[in-house]
This record gives sequence, structure tokens and C-alpha cells, in this order.
Amino acid sequence: MKLLIVGGYGTFGGRIVQLLENEPRLELIIAGRSLAKAAAYCTGRGDTKARLVPAVFDRDGDLAPQLADMRPDIVVDASGPFQAYGEGRYRLIEACIGARIHYLDLADGSEFVAGVSAFDAAARAAGVMVLSGVSSFPVLTAAVVRRLSAGMARIDTIRGGIAPSPFAGVGENVIRAIASYAGRPVRLVRGGKPAKGYPLTEQMRYTIAPPGRVPVRNTLFSLVDVPDLRALQALWPEAKTIWMGAGPVPEVLHGALIGLAWLVRIGLIRSLSPLASLMHWATNRLSWGEHRGGMFVAVEGADEAGRPIKRSWHLLAEGDDGPLIPSMAVEAILRKALAGRMPAPGARAAVHDVELEDYEALFAGKTIHAGFRDDTDKAKALYPDLLGDAWTDLPAEIRAMHEGAAMADGRASVERGGGMLSRLAARLIGFPSAGTDIPVKVRFDIGADGETWTRTFGAHRFSSRQFPGSGRSERLLCERFGPLTFAMALVVDENRLRLALRRWSFLGLPLPMWLCPRSNAYETVEDGRFRFHVEISHPAAGLIVRYRGWLVPSQGSSTVGSSAVAPSSRQPEAVHSVQP
Repeated sequence: MKLLIVGGYGTFGGRIVQLLENEPRLELIIAGRSLAKAAAYCTGRGDTKARLVPAVFDRDGDLAPQLADMRPDIVVDASGPFQAYGEGRYRLIEACIGARIHYLDLADGSEFVAGVSAFDAAARAAGVMVLSGVSSFPVLTAAVVRRLSAGMARIDTIRGGIAPSPFAGVGENVIRAIASYAGRPVRLVRGGKPAKGYPLTEQMRYTIAPPGRVPVRNTLFSLVDVPDLRALQALWPEAKTIWMGAGPVPEVLHGALIGLAWLVRIGLIRSLSPLASLMHWATNRLSWGEHRGGMFVAVEGADEAGRPIKRSWHLLAEGDDGPLIPSMAVEAILRKALAGRMPAPGARAAVHDVELEDYEALFAGKTIHAGFRDDTDKAKALYPDLLGDAWTDLPAEIRAMHEGAAMADGRASVERGGGMLSRLAARLIGFPSAGTDIPVKVRFDIGADGETWTRTFGAHRFSSRQFPGSGRSERLLCERFGPLTFAMALVVDENRLRLALRRWSFLGLPLPMWLCPRSNAYETVEDGRFRFHVEISHPAAGLIVRYRGWLVPSQGSSTVGSSAVAPSSRQPEAVHSVQP
């Protein structure tokens, strides 16, 4: 199969090549206005199973002879920005239909994608597919909404957002597209009525938290002009609100962009387009933070009886795998075409041509993790609520300790640091003295707003308060020891539950992480028995405390999940207690 990638050596075109170059049945024509750049790109890819061919292609030139010369089976337009294509925006589509060549694009503009359906009859007559918006927005979002809405009789709101890694490498055409619509009105549905939105001047905060993974830091999302604003409305016309956002980081740069967009909205400047080059430079040079990104889709609706339902889907991508996701819809369609499952002829937004299971197959083998959460308001234990679908992946012994145990007994060993600072820190928190084979008792007192754990090591007693985080600590487990509060992610690692420290504060005042104690805290199961390990240290003080041992629910404790005894969760003893 011969594939012509227009913009093949650009940001998105290059990622399509990266995803498909291991396929020996493909010839990839890497095309753009510069033959030298195309050739250099092909050479830089090294040995590939697919055949890479550099070529010149000018989408503003005479298209028919160019296509006749290359004779591709499929054309992928990965150039853009589609918002700036002008009056002849569909010239390439028309040329492909005329030459009976299949066509895909990664268009990210709602107006462009909505207009492609005008070519449906011509595409059907020519026997070719013309699929627009073949990217995360709206292909992945539509696939996710279909999964989330299973069993719903009505969908009321659809919200979603993408939070790219600060090191993702954003192409100049993407920035040009953002600059073209920032602060300018776009059509959407709000409150059940057609309305206008103003990209980058409307915000919401959200925490992307795939079950059992370290969440992406709480992110500020701004409204963006993406095909979903129209395409999802066509799929779910009963939806009263559809909102899609982007959460670029660092947040200080995002804030500057918001300010500039407001200047456009109130009419002080006409457009941010003249600043696109500067915005592109700043986005790709002023980068710091974690090299991870994510995506979320949240749906609210009701069942047949009118009872409310809230569900969400969360995706986390580590390192360099995240930037590949927008190009995976193209990969999914092409791999199905190679298998003899070419999408049906016609011109449309590609919202029905890729399902979530297609994506999930492509996520496998990459550091991309996704999962679902049931956010419907109902009583849940603390740990099951925070872990979502990952809760059932834990061994039964760990689940029993966190959902239903009122008391637990066991034995532990405790080691303490010998330095002055470590002794002072251990005393301030209330850690027990060193010893071996110490009897341990833990009492779990459950309230509507959290749990109090009272731990007794021999004759020594200390306690802490655990509760679900909010705001910047949303989706995290917070544990308070006197004036100190530690916010931790619950991470499921095979048969182990690990706590990863994300934030800490003193009397509610956030503290810098470089000052924070280090911790290694986890729960596991050995020989059919629940075991805990907690180790706390600090670069300035060394080891503060290390305690480990086992626990079993006491006689009389309920171990039935979600019982009235434990509407929150209980955690084995100090296990995490100080886990920061």
C-alpha cells in the first residue's frame, strides 16, 4: 500500500511515520515543499521495514498532476493549520475524490471538519473514504464517550481535555492554529442551547488520574476550538453542554496566553496570529516540569429511571509516548485497511471508524495507561474511591484491610535513625522506639470526612487523619500528622499497593518538594498475610524511621466490602501513616 503523507517531515507527519515505519507492506511517501528536508528526514530514520520515499508536494499547486505522478492509494494531510486554508481549503479533498484516492487528515478545526460532509455523495460515488479530524479530537473522545455512556438513557454533559507534556515538542502549525482562534468566538452547545465560546478565555481545573497510577498534577484547562464541539453534538444531540480544553504547561506560560486571548476577546487586538512565531519559540524553549501528559473525558447523564450517572476516563502517557497519541487514529485506520477492513466510502468526521479497543491495542507496549472511574455520588470507602477500577486488581488481603476492618493486630520491627535531626523528626511525628517483634494494634475510626488511625506499638500510641484530597490534591490520599499534611498517590504495582508522595504542607501552606522527607511505603501480601513496609528518611537527617511487619483483622472486625462499618476505607497500620 502506497501512502502519501503531506507534511510528512513535520511534527504530526513525522509521528505517523514513526508509528508505521515498522510495517513492510507500506511505502511511505514523505512529502512537503522541500525535497531536501524530506530526503534528510528519510535518511535520519535509518533502516525501516517500510519503504520511505522523499518527494515534493505543494498542496497549493496543481494537485491533479502531482497525484497522478505519485499514484498513492491513500493521502494523509498532516500539514495544516487547517483553520488557515482559506477559500480553497478543500482542494486536496476534491482532487483525491477526482482521482479515486482515499483521503485522511488530522484537521483540528471544528469548521473545517464539519464542512467535509458536503463531499459525502461525491466520495461515495467514487468509492473512496474521506475521513477528517483523524486525531485524538474527535476520534478518541467519541470512542471514549461511547464506552462511558453504555447503559445511559440520556447524556447531559460531555467534557474533555488534553494536557501535553511540556517536552512534547509542539509544531509551529499547531501554534499558528491556536493563535488564529484564541479569543475569537466559536460555536458550541451550552445549557442545551447553541452558544458562543471564546477559546482560551474559559477555564476549568481537573486532575487526570488513571486508576492505580500517579496522577498528572492538577491542571488548568482552557477551551479550545476542536471538531468535538460540533461532531459530538451530532452524535449526542441531547447533550446540553459539550466542552473541550487543553492544559499546556508550565502554567505561567498558559496564564500569559490566557491574558493575550482576553485582549482579542475584548477587542484590543485583532488576532494573536502575528505572535505565533514567538508563541512557538516560548512553548518549545521555556519548558520545565514532569515529562508526562494525559487526557480525560467525563460524561454525566442518567439511567432509564432518571438516576444520575457520572463517569470519567483517564489516560496517562509517560515520556516520549504521549505525543504519538494524536497520530494513532491514522495508524489504527491504516492497519485495519492493511488487514482488508477499509472504512466505508463517504466523506465524514472519523468519529465512527475507530473504537477504544483499537486504541487500547496500540497503547500496549508503550508507557500509556488508561482506565475508568465511576464518579456517581454514592458512599464509597476511601481507598476504593481513590483507586477506581484498580481496586479490584489488589489482593484480597489488602482489600480486606482497607474496606471493612475496624481493628487489626500484628507484629512489627522498628528501626530508628541515630542522628540528632532524625531523632527530633521522629519525636515530633510520634514514631515508636526501635525494637523487634513488637505487638501492633490499629484502630480505624471512620467518619463522613475521613478516617482516624490510632496505632499502638507495644505501649506507644500515635495517630493520624486520612481523607481524600481536594483542589490541587484532588485524587490523592491526604494524611495529617499534627500541622503536617502529606498528599500521596495510590499506585497499584502488580500485587503491591505503593504510596507516592506528591505534595506536602504545613498548616495548609504548601511546602517545596525538595525539602520534603523521602519515603518508601508499600503494602503487599506474603504467605497469604497482609504485610506493610514504611521507610522515612531525609537528605539532611538520614534515616528517620523504618518499620515493617504484618497485620490481620481482629476478631469481630467486618471484612465485607462497603459495609456500614467502613464507608470510607481503612488502612493497615502505620503502613502509610507517615508514608509521606
